[in-house]
Amino acid sequence: MRKHLRKYLPDHTAIHQNRWMAPFAGTLLHPRLWHLNRHSAAGAVAAGLFCGLIPGPLQMLGAAICAVLFRVNLPLAMFTTLYTNPLTVVPIYIVAFALGKFVLGGGGKFVAPPEYGDAGPLAWLERIIEWMAHLGEPLAVGLVLLATLLALAGYATMRMAYRIYLIRAWRSRAKRRSSSRI
Repeated sequence: MRKHLRKYLPDHTAIHQNRWMAPFAGTLLHPRLWHLNRHSAAGAVAAGLFCGLIPGPLQMLGAAICAVLFRVNLPLAMFTTLYTNPLTVVPIYIVAFALGKFVLGGGGKFVAPPEYGDAGPLAWLERIIEWMAHLGEPLAVGLVLLATLLALAGYATMRMAYRIYLIRAWRSRAKRRSSSRI
């Protein structure tokens, strides 16, 4: 599994030689940020899944900060944030809103955003801000809960996947050794 993932990750020496990375050599070039094992991979997936629900373009920055703080694989954490994209963000936010409504005990349904119409951009922007303020608390609570649940599920799944892979590799190695002795 490590060999498969390693061919997509940047080489550690290439990163050391990059002149743009020189100011961050003390933090971003730490070996644990680029090492790939079951602990760093599971932590990176959890960090990426959690930070993937940060609104706006700050997802990868959040994943990078989490990777540096928790010393998990930096490229994998940043890559994992890509599960939220223009095709998936709306359904994910609807689930987060519903989760927030459920936890807060609120009723009602998800209200679609207002359409542009003929009123002009300022009137539409005012309606959008009012719509977003109505979503505020349930969406915020739902996003944090959903991010936490996804991070826990991703961490557990990655640890189990690595464990299954290792058990199969051990059995395969044992089988090869026993067949070579005969």
